[in-house]
Amino acid sequence: MKDKINNLQKKINVKFKNLNLLKTSITHKSYDPINNYEKLEFLGDRILGLVISKKLIELFPKEKVGFLDKKLASLVNKNRCLEIAKSINLEKYILVGNKNTKLKVENKIVSDSIEALIGAIYYDKGFDFVENYILSLWEKFINLSEMTIVDAKTKLQEYSLKKYKILPVYKLTSSSGPKHNPKFTISVRLKDTKVFEGIGSSKKIAEQNAAKKLLDNIT
Repeated sequence: MKDKINNLQKKINVKFKNLNLLKTSITHKSYDPINNYEKLEFLGDRILGLVISKKLIELFPKEKVGFLDKKLASLVNKNRCLEIAKSINLEKYILVGNKNTKLKVENKIVSDSIEALIGAIYYDKGFDFVENYILSLWEKFINLSEMTIVDAKTKLQEYSLKKYKILPVYKLTSSSGPKHNPKFTISVRLKDTKVFEGIGSSKKIAEQNAAKKLLDNIT
């Protein structure tokens, strides 16, 4: 058991102060009806929702709640959690059944366990640590989510070329924030319009947001 826990720490790249928290996060109720992951899963589910919701608001500051809600659902549902869990081979470490009962580690157990692990990391390391950890695990899917934003930049380019025969002018106004969570502000204007600014976690997203604001003003 000690070796399994140590190997899991190395796999997830988190050194726990309280190893019992880590063990509990991978313990199904069939293995231990009392000290299992159910409460950690309950907590981790809420933490995951909070972290991803916060990130989506930062990425899409001008979008409506309905848009954000759909994005959130696609990033925190059980299938997505299962993919994340399998990306760190969490299923190999989960404790199920007992000496009298042999159980299969079902997909639902695996997806529940990643949420329990989040809860355990929060208790052991605090919110800032678990927030960064979640964003690193979900980075690939968050980036894919960013790419699905309506391509306002292309629409604005087509409008400008048709009306003025020139491209829109974009300028980087400012950049701030830490490396893992940057914020860019970019302005855009057409030949006879005022300047509009967009904010985003990348220059491309900031450009899209700026273009969308300008389009909303002229169409």
